[in-house]
Amino acid sequence: MRRTWTWHFDLPPDALWPVLADTNRFNEAMGLPTYVLDEAPQPDGTVRRFGHGKAAGFTLEWEEKPYEWIAGRHFRQTRLFSKGPFRRFGPVFDLEPEGTGSRVTYTLEWEPLTLTGRLFGARLAAKAGEAISKRILQAVAFLKGERATVFDLPPPSLPEGARVRAATLADTVDRSPYGNRLGRRLSDYVLTGMASDLAPLRPKRLAGELAVSERAAIEACLAAAKAGLLTMSWDLLCTSCRGPAAGVASLGDLPRGAHCPSCNIDYERDFERNVELAFSPSPAIRPLGQGAYCLSGPMMTPHVAVQLLLAPGERRTVPVDLPAGPYRLRTLHPGRHTDIDHAGGVFPSLRADADGVTAMPGADGTITFANDAPFELAVLIEDRRWSRDALTAPEVITLQAFRDLFAEAALRPGDEAAIGQVALLFSDLRGSTALYERVGDSVAFNIVRDHFAFLAAIVRDHNGAVVKTIGDAIMASFGDPADALRAALAMQARVAEFNRDRGAAVGGIVIKLGVHAGPSVIVNLNDRLDYFGSTVNMAARLQGQSGGGDIVVSRAIADDPAVKPLLATQVTHEESVALKGFDRPVGFTRIVAPN
Repeated sequence: MRRTWTWHFDLPPDALWPVLADTNRFNEAMGLPTYVLDEAPQPDGTVRRFGHGKAAGFTLEWEEKPYEWIAGRHFRQTRLFSKGPFRRFGPVFDLEPEGTGSRVTYTLEWEPLTLTGRLFGARLAAKAGEAISKRILQAVAFLKGERATVFDLPPPSLPEGARVRAATLADTVDRSPYGNRLGRRLSDYVLTGMASDLAPLRPKRLAGELAVSERAAIEACLAAAKAGLLTMSWDLLCTSCRGPAAGVASLGDLPRGAHCPSCNIDYERDFERNVELAFSPSPAIRPLGQGAYCLSGPMMTPHVAVQLLLAPGERRTVPVDLPAGPYRLRTLHPGRHTDIDHAGGVFPSLRADADGVTAMPGADGTITFANDAPFELAVLIEDRRWSRDALTAPEVITLQAFRDLFAEAALRPGDEAAIGQVALLFSDLRGSTALYERVGDSVAFNIVRDHFAFLAAIVRDHNGAVVKTIGDAIMASFGDPADALRAALAMQARVAEFNRDRGAAVGGIVIKLGVHAGPSVIVNLNDRLDYFGSTVNMAARLQGQSGGGDIVVSRAIADDPAVKPLLATQVTHEESVALKGFDRPVGFTRIVAPN
């Protein structure tokens, strides 16, 4: 049995899909309860998922089949019930372009299990469809700017005194140098936001909600965690489904690997890619229940472009036109995968068997999915790129806010973590010994201290962190080579002002700078997170080639696409030098000090 609702909207499918396919938020808006699934690995390596709960006054038990979808166009979900009024119940959603707008179709399909299901199935389906229709219209009105919020929601149930506590903690956040005056707005978001957006709370996504920079939102979340408004979770994301199969409160407790029961695989920690820092409300402010409102909808794994559930021996051809990019062909069953670097045009078809997935010749505009395994398989195409919404561990530890607020954060003794790239800046004062002799120890100490302060402020303003000071020098880290060079340029530009403020009698300082980027290892050194390896040595050696007032940058920095436009505005010299500890002469670019 089925019933269908249809709408016509003057927005294109690309604008509608991210909101209308967010089944987790839709279910919350409809007042459905959260749930968890019991996962049962099968001898063939697949995983069956079973749920139980209550809805509309009925006690329900079911097997939850994997969703099927084609991103931007279609999704289908089926639950097979063993208890409740229906044997089968689920939605089918279709989104088609219609001129410059879209045609949206929502169908509910059901099969009665009990007399209640036979007598009242149509009425129950109609009621559910009307509830969905109301939320779809609200969501589209929000996208068109006709509503301030996506859905009309009742206020959440809060612990006694939660609002007073939240207000106090918001003031603490606002007093923090890293709160960015976002304490009140963050507190309101925690108290009134949808639970779907708070578990987890991702700072980069929050930045879009609050219309602030990513760094401002990240810093505010760190300040809120320090104050107690939020809690932190270091999540070790599954390399397959990208869900947090392991999460810990402290960086030092982060395991080297984990098992994902949903994917039935073991996976290793990749500090650069699959370690994410996420947040959630403090339970004293906004307790959130276990589970989710929908555990496997299209927007729970938005990197998956297509997912189809195929019976043994089934072949299905669907119209799909995927943009160029790096893709992976795999199943939800552990096994062989195939990586594709798609340049556009014809995309390969997929053949799955008990051992995994292989690519087959494709056809223009369509992809064929074939299941040659003797059991049901979910076959999928996913984007291999990791989401920009995730706040990765290397990004976090290159922020001054994290190092200042959580100075005690460290890996376990003996643990270490490799990262593919970090940009490092080393500074030093030219002639610091002469400075102490010229003005005396006390005055010189104050000058050095003040110069550390202005360098640190510039590092923070350019999304970096001071790793440590070494005598009269600093070592700073950045996630982006262009940020590191911008910081170096700002430092040299600020020196003249710094010297002018101290007067001719004291004399001026001259700063030497070197910048390099490359792979490194994160270690615990002197009870803090530090970097180790040849990239560190190279950056330090290049700083030694600076004459003062200039900036020495490595080829790795100079060749970065985002750095080249910055260098184009500077007077530069290309040079080469033999450096201690390196077998061959090292080439570098010198940004000449202005006259």
